[in-house]
Amino acid sequence: MAVQSMTGFARQEGRAEGADFVWELRSVNGKGLDLRLRLPQGLEGIEAELRRSASARLSRGNIQASLQFRREDRPPELVVNEDMLRQVLALSSRLVADGHAGPPAADGILAVKGIIDVAEEAADPATLDARNAAVVAGFGEALERLVHARLSEGRALVEALMARLAEIAELTDRADSDPARSMEAIRSRLREQVAELLGAGDRLDEARLHQEAALIAARADIREEIDRLRAHVEAAHALLRQGGPVGRRLDFLSQEFNRESNTICSKSNAASLTAIGVELKVVVDQFREQVQNLE
Repeated sequence: MAVQSMTGFARQEGRAEGADFVWELRSVNGKGLDLRLRLPQGLEGIEAELRRSASARLSRGNIQASLQFRREDRPPELVVNEDMLRQVLALSSRLVADGHAGPPAADGILAVKGIIDVAEEAADPATLDARNAAVVAGFGEALERLVHARLSEGRALVEALMARLAEIAELTDRADSDPARSMEAIRSRLREQVAELLGAGDRLDEARLHQEAALIAARADIREEIDRLRAHVEAAHALLRQGGPVGRRLDFLSQEFNRESNTICSKSNAASLTAIGVELKVVVDQFREQVQNLE
């Protein structure tokens, strides 16, 4: 299964029972799957089916799906509200009889709001069902296009993540082989520090100082961090090969990468090793930023 990005766009046009429609789907990053639908009035009944369709194809992302519905242009059919017309005529007659108004004109009566309206086209249930089915099918096609767009971007993200993992592996090797990590280099630095301390006064216990120096050397060892970094790189490669919705697990690994690079910096006993640790932190941040886009 391929890796998907959570960002993408899709557009799908269709026709249903004398009307044209257009689906537009936009997808951005999200912690879970959040589908926000914009449907014209009268199509609310298909929402549950649309959500089931989206859940079957996507697992993460904020999805905005809007449907534009355009009916064919037809001459409007005007209808008269007979009850309201009778009430208006009766009121007009009383006002005329009482001398409060002159006889009303037809255009004045017809201008009263609510007397004349445009008739809504009535559709039989079979026509409505066919229209809804076509709209749902159009959503499915738009969804497929969105998945294709997310897969395409996912392939580009995998290439970028592989490049970052290669950099992390290379920096890990550099840290492992840094001359400052050799036992001889550590002994030499500690010997110089102990000599300076012994020369500072007569009260210092040389045996105790050597014990402390051994503890410092043990705390400065980054072997475990290097081993964990290499294990995390292998785990990330395995997840990318596995594919599917692996974004959350890769995000967890990026946190582990960051933890190990921080520890290397804190344990560093030389400027060269610190520089490697800082560079490692930069690459790990880049890795995590790109992982945020994965499903």
